[in-house]
Amino acid sequence: MTALLLGALGLTLSLLVPRPLARARWTARVPAAAVALWQAITLAAVLSAVGVVLAAPEELVRATGRGAEAALIGALAVAAVIVVRLLWCLGGVMYRSRARRERHRTLVDLLDRAERRAGLTDEVRVLDGPLPFAYCLPGRSPRVVVSDGALQVLTAEQVAAVIAHEQAHLRRRHDLVTESFTAFHRAVPRPLRSRRPLDAVHLLLEMLADDAARRAHGDAALRDALTTMGDATTTPETDGGRDEQAERRRRLERLRPGAPGPDRRLAAAVLAAAAGVLVLPTVFLVVPWLDTALGNWPL
Repeated sequence: MTALLLGALGLTLSLLVPRPLARARWTARVPAAAVALWQAITLAAVLSAVGVVLAAPEELVRATGRGAEAALIGALAVAAVIVVRLLWCLGGVMYRSRARRERHRTLVDLLDRAERRAGLTDEVRVLDGPLPFAYCLPGRSPRVVVSDGALQVLTAEQVAAVIAHEQAHLRRRHDLVTESFTAFHRAVPRPLRSRRPLDAVHLLLEMLADDAARRAHGDAALRDALTTMGDATTTPETDGGRDEQAERRRRLERLRPGAPGPDRRLAAAVLAAAAGVLVLPTVFLVVPWLDTALGNWPL
C-alpha cells in the first residue's frame, strides 16, 4: 500500500500539479515562496520515486514470504540508478554551463567598449551594436553585459535599474537554482517530463530580480526599461522553449500602478505548504513503512 500511495503522490506532483501551479497568478505576489514550493514539489517527486522503488519489493516480499535478498539487492540497485542519473545530469549541466560561461566571459572581455563604461561598475561590460539588450554571466568572475544600443535608448536611471536587476541574479546565485531544475528536467523520463517547473521557476527568478531593482530604483524606471528593451533582456543560455513574450507581460503586470504588492501572509502559507509537501508524506507514509520494513529486510 505504501508503494501505491507514494507512486500516486509522485505522479500527482509530476503530472497534475505543475500545470495549475505554473498558470497561477498569485505566485507573482510571493515569488521567493513560490520558488521554495517548486523546489519542495520537485524534491518530493524524486523522493517518492525512490520510495516506490524501495517499498514495492519489500511489500511484495512481505506478502509472499520469499525472495527477500534478491528484492533488497534489486531495490537498492534501482534506487541507486535514480540517484546517480540525477547527479549525473546535475554534474553535466553545471560543467557545460560553466565551460560555456567561461568562453563567453572571455569573449565579452575582448569585445568590451571600455570607453562606454564611464559611471558603471567594474563588472559591467559594454558590447557594440544597436540592439538594446542586457544579461549576466554568473560564476567566480561575474559579468553584467549591456549593449551600446541599450545605453543609447535608456535613461541613466533605467540603465541603473537594468544593471541592478542583473546584479540581483548574480548576488543571489539564481543560476544554481536554474541548473538544479534543468538537471531534474533532463533526468526525468520523457513520459513524465514537463517544462512547466523549469519555465515557471525561471519567471519567478526574473520577478525576484525585478523586486531587487524596483526597491533600489522604483517601479517606473524598471517598467520603462523593460518596455523599451522588449525581449532583449534575456540570458544567452535560453534554449528557446519559453514563451518570453508572455513572461515579459507577466513581469510588466507586477510593475503597473496599482498592482498588488507582496503578501506576507500568503508567503507564509506557501512556505507552510512547501514544508507540508516534504514532511507529511514522510510522517504518514515513510516512517510507518520503515518501522515495519526494517524488521523484514535481511540485515
